[in-house]
Amino acid sequence: MEPFSPVFVERYDPLKAGSIDGTDDYPHDKGIIRALQAKFKPNKFVQGNPECTVFVGRLGPNTTEETVVKSMKEFGDIVNAKLVTDVVTGFSKCYCFVEYEETYQARNAVRNGHKMAIEDHEVLVEQEKGRLLKGWIPRRLGGGLGGKRESGQLRFGGKDRPFRRPIIQQNASTGSQGQGSAIDRRQRSMSRERRRSRSRERAERHKHRSSERYRDRGYHKRR
Repeated sequence: MEPFSPVFVERYDPLKAGSIDGTDDYPHDKGIIRALQAKFKPNKFVQGNPECTVFVGRLGPNTTEETVVKSMKEFGDIVNAKLVTDVVTGFSKCYCFVEYEETYQARNAVRNGHKMAIEDHEVLVEQEKGRLLKGWIPRRLGGGLGGKRESGQLRFGGKDRPFRRPIIQQNASTGSQGQGSAIDRRQRSMSRERRRSRSRERAERHKHRSSERYRDRGYHKRR
């Protein structure tokens, strides 16, 4: 069994990203199906060192590149910053890439800049994924990380929405794997028994009501 990690470390997997504990065996939304079929190649014209570059998301729609630089420079010397805009409208897409001079400065920004406020917006700060994480599929192709609950397409395995430890591994961490599996089986068995018991109770109540209605009809006929 692979060691548990709350985030993707070496390779991105769209199927795992769609599951809160990374254990799904089949895609549960169309976005994941699209991501599994997609092929993504990083823009070859993008310059800079990816290990020194961080992603700053959830910016306000009116936040400028200059404002981002002013806020993020407390973590190190910034070489370049790029606020991403819509190619048609020119409006901000509310995220920016910031490149630092040194890798330790980027790590400092990821560690201490996450959830900081920029113009009253709590921002998300992560290491760039497109050129570093193998198998990366961006949000526009059904992959990505994070997302809003209302969208119905949450993606786990990132800093904002890390994986939760699977139940079996939780049991294994408090005892042997066999003990954890046995506990899990007992819990499922008890749950099934409770469902059967409720079904029997509903059937008895229905039978009782039916017999009462039958007696009432017979009484009125005799009268």
